[in-house]
Amino acid sequence: MNALPELSIVVPCRNEAATVETLFARLLPVLDGLRLPYEVVCVNDGSDDSTLPALLTWANRMPTITVIDLSRAFGKEAALTAGLEHARGQAVIPMDADLQDPPELIPDMVAAWRAGAEIVLARRINRDSDSTLKRFTAKWFYRMHNAISHTQIPENVGDFRIINRQALNAILQLRERHRFMKGLFAWVGFRQVEIGYVRPTRSAGQTHFSGWRLWNFALEGFTSFSTLPLRLWTYVGFAVAAAAFLYGAWTIVRTLIFGIAVPGYASLVTLVLFFGGLNLLGLGVIGEYLGRVFTETKQRPLYVARSVYRQSGDQL
Repeated sequence: MNALPELSIVVPCRNEAATVETLFARLLPVLDGLRLPYEVVCVNDGSDDSTLPALLTWANRMPTITVIDLSRAFGKEAALTAGLEHARGQAVIPMDADLQDPPELIPDMVAAWRAGAEIVLARRINRDSDSTLKRFTAKWFYRMHNAISHTQIPENVGDFRIINRQALNAILQLRERHRFMKGLFAWVGFRQVEIGYVRPTRSAGQTHFSGWRLWNFALEGFTSFSTLPLRLWTYVGFAVAAAAFLYGAWTIVRTLIFGIAVPGYASLVTLVLFFGGLNLLGLGVIGEYLGRVFTETKQRPLYVARSVYRQSGDQL
């Protein structure tokens, strides 16, 4: 049986056939240069291109590569969780397959880990590779999230980091189905240091995060680590009720003094639509949290793996 690796690299893959060759061509020489036992755990998240055959070609060639094939697309957060659960190293590095997380930064991260850091964060020192709109929305996401949540997420830090085994075991104890991994990484704490880097553009292919998916991702972050949106509606309801009471009192006083005025259709419709929209918006916020409760109570597994391809002695 092969010795357990000291370092594990976890790479979720969804339709990344165009990047697989470049990924391993850059990643493996960096890992070989570290001169420590390592493994690369690639998770095929229901790709419908040739990602899986490309990964298996490398896994058959290199015994240090493990491929987990999920039964369908469960999403990046679930795929990342699958890779973390199968990683065997004393330190684990999650990274993207598109090489926007540069493998050349790994030696510096490993050096910081060996120096005593329990988690080493890779912080983007600029986001020039992103569009102006994405930079703007990312900036305000971090500000808003950290303003309403007790769990502070480091700004401009993605999944790319090194995590020691103790911290990883703590993360794997968090079993919620709606997974916001940035928040989970931050929630467990531990001693953290940061390393800055310039994030490059994708090496090939297209991003899978559209504007709509990014919005839903941000919403996941807000609702996973803060109940302030729910609490806020208590104050909104109180303010609206107070305004309605004052308006009603003014209407009574005005009627007593000036008599009954002819009711206006426009003002009536405006008020009905305003309060109706306000009620629906409040119900929507409640529905977001109720939907998460519904999902958690079903206790479904986070993912289903069709196969695990590993050449090492402890074949799964």
